[in-house]
Amino acid sequence: MGEALTELRDLVSRIHTIPALESLAEDYDPHRMYGGPASEYLPTRDAMNGRIGDISAAATTSVLTAQPAAPTDRDPRIVALGAQRVVVALEAGIEVRSLYSSAAVSHGQTAAYVREIADAGAQVRILSGAFPRMMIVDTRHCFIENRVIAGSDRDAGWHVTDRGCVSWAEAVFDVLWDRAARWSDAAARPDAMTTGRQRQILVELEAGYTKQQAAKRLGLGERTVTGELSALRAELGMRTLYQVMAWWATSLDRGLP
Repeated sequence: MGEALTELRDLVSRIHTIPALESLAEDYDPHRMYGGPASEYLPTRDAMNGRIGDISAAATTSVLTAQPAAPTDRDPRIVALGAQRVVVALEAGIEVRSLYSSAAVSHGQTAAYVREIADAGAQVRILSGAFPRMMIVDTRHCFIENRVIAGSDRDAGWHVTDRGCVSWAEAVFDVLWDRAARWSDAAARPDAMTTGRQRQILVELEAGYTKQQAAKRLGLGERTVTGELSALRAELGMRTLYQVMAWWATSLDRGLP
């Protein structure tokens, strides 16, 4: 056992030299760039949250998040702790940008959280339709959902550290950010006929997806999509989905995220 522990310590010591060796790559191998360790699979929610917490706590320049899922109520203590961490990061001069789905505007707990971090200086926008879930820290760490291992935990994901991939992911985030609307603009339209979730669904249907495909892309159940469309038909006094889509084509609500 002593020999094994000695061998393990030597191995750990060599692993710690890897970042230093990477920094020498430009000097010793200038004709190609090594992006660093590629990615690590994190199989559970606890593993993802633990890693995200560690990396976020060490952020120095930026934290970018894209949250497409419909919001749900969480433990208020956890929400308060999260908001406090964001405020501390902002006070340290770290850029914080968060992108939510349009369904988040009408969710009370999320709206209160956004107000708190926005007052502290965070930038928050919302976007209708499907978009990828991700978190990017300091243009060096990217956390993405799992699309590789079938049958895994729904909250499993990947910690990507390859510099080329992380930079590309940040470019994707910026494209989504430019298409999104400011949170305050959407929250200021109480006269809207549609809810944020209904607009998400309508955007998918308008793009040519079926109700079943829209449900899958948005991470919703088919019954939820059907129920939202039925409620909108009733609100508009219409009988068919075709009538709803015709109304949607010229509706002022199309300008909302």
